[in-house]
Parts: sequence; C-alpha cells; structure tokens
Amino acid sequence: MSDSESVPPAGTPEAAVPPGPARRIASGYAFTGPALDLGALLWEGRCLTGAPVRIPLSVLNRHGLVAGATGTGKTKTLQLIAEQLSARGVPVFLADVKGDLSGIARPGQDGDRVRRRAGEAGQEWTPAGFPAEFYALGGLGHGIPVRATVTSFGPLLLAKALGLNRTQEQSLGLIFHYADGKGLELVDLKDLRAVTAFLTSDEGRAELKSVGGLSTATAGVILRSLTAFEAQGMADFFGEPEFDTADLLRTAPDGRGVVSVLELPAVQDKPLLFSTFLMWLLADLFHDLPEVGDVDRPKLVFFFDEAHLLFDGASKAFLESVTRTVRLIRSKGVGVFFVTQTPKDVPGDVLAQLGNRIQHALRAFTPDDHKALRATVRTFPESAYDLEELLTGLGTGEAVVTVLGETGAPTPVAATRLRAPESLMGPVDTAGLDEAVRRSPLHGRYAQAVDRESAYEKLSAARPPEAAPAPAPAPRRRPREEPSLVEQVVNSGVFRSLARSVGTQLGREITRSLFGTARRRR
Repeated sequence: MSDSESVPPAGTPEAAVPPGPARRIASGYAFTGPALDLGALLWEGRCLTGAPVRIPLSVLNRHGLVAGATGTGKTKTLQLIAEQLSARGVPVFLADVKGDLSGIARPGQDGDRVRRRAGEAGQEWTPAGFPAEFYALGGLGHGIPVRATVTSFGPLLLAKALGLNRTQEQSLGLIFHYADGKGLELVDLKDLRAVTAFLTSDEGRAELKSVGGLSTATAGVILRSLTAFEAQGMADFFGEPEFDTADLLRTAPDGRGVVSVLELPAVQDKPLLFSTFLMWLLADLFHDLPEVGDVDRPKLVFFFDEAHLLFDGASKAFLESVTRTVRLIRSKGVGVFFVTQTPKDVPGDVLAQLGNRIQHALRAFTPDDHKALRATVRTFPESAYDLEELLTGLGTGEAVVTVLGETGAPTPVAATRLRAPESLMGPVDTAGLDEAVRRSPLHGRYAQAVDRESAYEKLSAARPPEAAPAPAPAPRRRPREEPSLVEQVVNSGVFRSLARSVGTQLGREITRSLFGTARRRR
C-alpha cells in the first residue's frame, strides 16, 4: 500500500465520508433549514469533518436530554448550544450549578487545545462573547435576585421543597385554598405560618369543617417544616418584588437572544430548593405564554441541570404535573432540556416527551453501573454502533447524538466529536459578575426586597378602631390570661371583615393550574 493510500491514525479528521453505514448516518443530518452545528461524525475511530452532525432549529421546542457521567463535557455542550441559539436570536435559560457557565459572556481564550478540537470537528473557531444576564435565587450569590411569592409558588411545588408526604401535601393545598378564598395573600413564609396557625385554632377549624378540616398533627408537621426551611436560609427566596419570567424572553439590541444564567453555587447544598424553583419558572412561563403551535424557532430554550433532584421522592401528583407541563409547553414555543447523569434519572413518562438526545460517556465500574448502561442502550433506536462499547469509550467532548429531523422522524444514532464553545470555557471573576449585575437594566427593578402588607400583617396587626366613650361596662368576670395571637386575630374587626370578603375582588380565589401555581396578575 502506498503512502497516499495508507489509513490515517485513529482520531485523525477526514473530510470524505466512506460509503456504507457512515454515509447513511451522515445523510440523516443533511437538513435544508436553519440548524445548530453540534460537531462531526465519528466512525471507526476517525472524525469525518465532511459529515456534520446538526440539530434543526425548528425542533428545539420538542425538548431534549443531555446525559453523561461527571466530567464528560455536559456543561460545555450546554454552552455550545446556548451560544448558537443566542446567535440566531433565541433566548436561553441556563441553570449554572457549578458556577462555570458565566464565561458565556466573555470571548474564549485562543490556544492549541481549542484550535485542535475545532479542527477535528471541522469548525472555524472565532472567540466571541454573548449577551447575558446573571441571576441568583433570593439574592444569595452574585446575580439579580430571583424571588417568588408563596402564593404563586403554589402548594405542590412548596410541598416538594418541604419534603411533605401526600397527606401533608393535600393539607397544604387546603391552606392555600382557604387563603386564596379569603384574600389573605401569602407573600412570604411568615404569611403561610400565620394562616396555618389560625386554621388549627378552635375558631379556625370551623372555617374548614365543610372540606374535612386540618388536623393539628399535620399542621404541626407543616409548621415545623417551615421553621426548618427558614433555618436553612430559605426565607430570602420568598417575597417581593416577584421575578417576571417574561424577562427571560428578551433579545439584545443587536438581535441576539439574551442568555439568562441562574448562578447556583451559593445554594449547592440546597438542591431540592433550586430544582423546585426552576420548575416554578417553567410553570409561570406556561401560564403566561400564548399557544403558537409549531414554530420556525423556539421562543426560549430552558436547560434544567441536575434534573434527577426534581424527581427524587416526588409525589404522584407532582410527577403528573411535570409530565403535563413538559408535554404542553412545547406548543407555547418553549424547549426544555433535562441535564443529568443517566436517562434513568428521568421518569419514563417525561423521557417519552424528549425528542432530542445528546449522551456523553457512561462509566461501568460496578454491577449497578453495568445495569444502568444496558438500560441506557435500550433507550436508543437501533444503531450501526455497538453502543455498550461506544458509550464507555467516549472521550471528553464526545457524545452519541440522535435528534428529530425536519419531518419529525428521529435521525440515525451518530457518535459525534463536539465543537468547542467560542465563549470563555470557565467562570467570570467575581468582580466582573458584580459589575455586569449593576449594569443590568433589571437591577433597579429586583435588587431591593419589599415587605408590604399581606396575610401576616392582616392577621396579626389589625385591631378595631377606638370606639367613642361609652357608659361604664357591667362588672366583668375575672380577667382571662392575655389572649393568644390567634384569638386577637379572630376577634379583630379587620379579620371579620376579611372573612366576609369572599366574592369580592379581594376575596376572589386565585386561579391555579398544573402545579397549583397562581396566574400572575399583571
């Protein structure tokens, strides 16, 4: 064999696509409309730069899964997709759990390693930064504070965050139902505690008698859970001004989509909270966006990192609500990508809604790992690859891809060497983050917390006005002990007025849907 006919070493990029299975796979990604470039096809150890692996822009609202073991490159895959979406005018939401996605706002650093990876994938790499906003839950960390009221968060999501069982979740829903009907706004956690305390009093029990009542034991569990929740610093996440999820749909003056990065390193030890908060953001978007059906490009693509935390220990009602939200929000132009370690982390009913798949390497060191590997292989369409061998042999920045084509049919499974992100593959320094937050047009709207009158104030501070002088009262019985807070509240004129306000604008029950989240009143 001559030198010109010799086989290149494994991993060497080639432009030509050999006939046979490789060519059939490549033809499955030859789309005619706008598409994102993920990388180049890997076949028999070679990277075929003449066979780009792409995903149509029009199918990104059909949802997706990015999975793989720790350290296999999932975060950079998110960054790569987010950059290209932004460049095409599509807003993106990224949950930055580890704190290394903030670099998307800065141009990447040139170097041999980046150039080599780009060359292998057939990419003309140019450093570029993208318009970004940085957020932080409740202001914990570096970012514009994202808060929600307890009312809009709703009972299902709050029950999940508090770790309540099914019975306690139903009782919490009853408390929300009562507060909504009586016009007692649940803005923060002390509002919820005040209403719960009232409903366990002798007077309060009568209010719920027709719907089964609230047991003292269950109320005690809820109150203790709220106390523990606050002790972990969670109170800051509930309050006003409430974040308007419409701000996630903005574009920059140059037409690029704004990348909203929720900085979560400061709450890494509170995973249940941030996973439920992300679901609240999604549910709120669902409430507000109009139906658009199939679109040429999505209105927003939402990346839900550490997705397994959302589903661990979830009630049946909660899982049903997640499934409905994911299924229905597609028609509102929103795509949702769940990011986790294995597909088994996502319930089957939710997994069935995900049309696009990027699977990074899996590790198989234990019998349980082997079992998970085999289960993952079974979730793929029939393939020309030995997927068990391939999935354990992928390198960092490589993945197995299958997406929906322009006709809605799945593409062939393609081992892919992914492109390099063009923005900074690392975090922006703290000073840079703080400066970006201060310059944001949203800073003035959300930075300062507001504590207005709500259920707690209405129940605890209201007293009847001073009456005019009256004749001396008749002799009274021996004075009772100082009345409790609940007794003061129940006997107050304001509370009695509130209790009669059902049917008025103040007392009208809040419309709730899906997760029991409240529709925003604009």
